[in-house]
Amino acid sequence: MQQVITESKKAFMTGNETAAWAALASGADVMFGYPITPQNEIMHYWTRLAPQYGRGFLQTEDEISAGFTVCGAVQSGKKAFTATAGPGNVLMQEPFGMAEAMRLPLLAIIQQRGGPSSGTVVYSQQEVTLTTFGGNGEGWRIVYSTATHQEIFDYVIKGFNTAWKYRFPTFILGDGYQAKMREPLEMYDPETRGIKMIDTYPLIGLDGSITAAEREPQHLCNIYSLEEELYDVVMKISAEYESISPEIVEYEERQCEDAEIIILTHGVVSRAADDAVKALRAQGIKAGYFRPITLRPYPEKQLRAAIARSGAKKLLIAESAYGQFYRLTRQEIYGETIKMETLFMPGVGIIDYDIISKVKSIL
Repeated sequence: MQQVITESKKAFMTGNETAAWAALASGADVMFGYPITPQNEIMHYWTRLAPQYGRGFLQTEDEISAGFTVCGAVQSGKKAFTATAGPGNVLMQEPFGMAEAMRLPLLAIIQQRGGPSSGTVVYSQQEVTLTTFGGNGEGWRIVYSTATHQEIFDYVIKGFNTAWKYRFPTFILGDGYQAKMREPLEMYDPETRGIKMIDTYPLIGLDGSITAAEREPQHLCNIYSLEEELYDVVMKISAEYESISPEIVEYEERQCEDAEIIILTHGVVSRAADDAVKALRAQGIKAGYFRPITLRPYPEKQLRAAIARSGAKKLLIAESAYGQFYRLTRQEIYGETIKMETLFMPGVGIIDYDIISKVKSIL
């Protein structure tokens, strides 16, 4: 496959353009999608760039079809992906659920918008529950929540490898602000950074005879006739997911050792939290910073350890939603006695001033 980025270079672009370039650098073969704001430019940039490198694109009749065509493409061995937002994310939950059931290495880029329903086309963090535990499954998904354009580039590349290594659907969870704003980043070819891109392979139509014991049969199934059969499958996949979770979990932690309050955020809001911690420390308030990068699997052991080490009395959870991240965290660290305070600003941006003011009001 033709090399896309021959040498590392600085760039100044939108998050959507960044995502398209990262997919190209990852060696993605094809994108399937349907227009919806604020992710549209991922499709636009991909359709401009992909033909130059022999890659494909298909705009399907709706988001449901886009998700299912990705499911089909990866089964044939193609490195395929999609991108969506808001109502499109809702519609794609059916194929995302199939990807969970059949262990398909699907990659989806989600640029969150305001809700419920069509809401706004601008920004939110209101697709956390949908992306982590959407559909009628058990949340066998890997979800990276990005905060910067550099992370969009890095985690799209990593996301493809994660999906194909572990065979679970993988999501890059961004938002409308990251999608539309421009900021600097460094683009690179993964191989030059020592990142070996995992080779894709067909999951069906394999060579060799099953009857002659030349290969194992493939069981890519999403419907079962017996309750007991489904039970065995769910328990088996759940155990596999839990066993690989420690290898996947990622987080950031700063200045929690002596913190009297830990500020917990994810995604783009973490930028405001980082600035807020620095300002609060300068004013003599011992604030700590903790950010899950993976929302699924969640770094619950690491967060519990940070709370225990610090002896903090309060945990402030700030998000641009009305408690989705809070509920996820509360579930993951069930039993912790630390008092949880919240800053909910659904569908609007959070700046350092908002967090600083909240901290001062509760200490």
